[in-house]
Amino acid sequence: MSDFEAVITRGMTPTAEVRRERAVLVGVDRPGTAWPLASSLAELERLVDTAGADVVASTTQKLEAPNPRTFVGTGKAEEVAELARAHAADLVVFDDELTPSQQANLEKVVGRDVKVIDRTALILDIFALHATSKEGRLQVRLAQNQYLLPRLRGMWAHLASNRMGGGVGSRFGEGESQLEVDRRMVRKRITSIKRELKHLSEVRAVQRESRYESGMFKVALAGYTNAGKSSLLNRLTKADVLAYDKLFATLDSTTRKFELPEGREITITDTVGFIQKLPTTLVEAFKSTLDEITGADLVLHVVDASSEEYQGQIDAVDAILGQIGAQDLQRILVFNKCDLLDQEHQNALETRHAQARFVSAETGEGIAGLIEHIARVASAHDDHLSVLLPYHRGDLVSLAHERCHILSETHEEQGTKITMLVSPSFSGLFAPFVCEE
Repeated sequence: MSDFEAVITRGMTPTAEVRRERAVLVGVDRPGTAWPLASSLAELERLVDTAGADVVASTTQKLEAPNPRTFVGTGKAEEVAELARAHAADLVVFDDELTPSQQANLEKVVGRDVKVIDRTALILDIFALHATSKEGRLQVRLAQNQYLLPRLRGMWAHLASNRMGGGVGSRFGEGESQLEVDRRMVRKRITSIKRELKHLSEVRAVQRESRYESGMFKVALAGYTNAGKSSLLNRLTKADVLAYDKLFATLDSTTRKFELPEGREITITDTVGFIQKLPTTLVEAFKSTLDEITGADLVLHVVDASSEEYQGQIDAVDAILGQIGAQDLQRILVFNKCDLLDQEHQNALETRHAQARFVSAETGEGIAGLIEHIARVASAHDDHLSVLLPYHRGDLVSLAHERCHILSETHEEQGTKITMLVSPSFSGLFAPFVCEE
């Protein structure tokens, strides 16, 4: 293994920190931004906490456009450096993505003993912490290497002197003494990871195709990180998927079978959570995972009803669904965590979003109504058939119970007579046995 490969591999296996690092946050208020600066910084603080550091100070600046050299103005950059020294900070985190040259210039101003990272690096760092499956780890490594490639020269020189200790922002590239890093090595690593991901994607596609061919109705959960998708999956399917009150607690998609009240089986898939300013490299790297959404028959867009920024979160998720080509899929807006709302607040939400469902994965409130809604959607395009199945065709009787909505069933002399709603993908199998009502 080369020195560079050792660096990346070591960065992908974070160890427990001796102490929590101290971070200074920097935000810029620019015209036309979707989120209020205070809310964006509050979310950034949660991201920093998830990554294992404590915010000791924050500062903001109002700008028409970012400074091409240091993102913030020169005076503000000096102020940030002073703030970091005054609070003995280990790192400075910018709420927006920095260009490689901006990051290098800021490192010179702040000083080599303090790391300067941006929101993208922070999110990549958190994904490195939480990726558990082989595919998830590879997807994160791909995004990390793509982010690192244009920053090699300035970043490597800085890493050489002060990032040996690891910590937030360094899990995807700790430093070493050699400053001359061959860019071809990084590109080779990216090519190798893409090749591995392509193989895993093909395996996932085969598994997904088998589900498609089964004719089973497919539901995907999508939503902002920490909206409660995993908790909702657990409530619906009695699964035991990890569900923590943390941003990006789960990254790997999970599929579970679920039986609707009428006996039909469907699948429900939990997917990675979204966030505002989600790095494009991550969206691309997680494409095979996000294909679980694009291949669904119905998307449950899960929203944290207790969040003051719920509308901004809805917009952020809608934007990413558009990026992956899922904007036209049938969707149900599901407001979760309604147990945290007072009645007045919930009434206002129900008035504003009359077509949405309101539930609590924690208490079970509204879950029965949501299941009924899913069942109606699943049956909307079904064919109404009455069939007389010979007794030696027990396989079709089982299929009817597992995949169709049984309306009535009687046992006749010639066989089992079933009236049911059948998915068009199965109608052909039952067509030879259609009989009069």
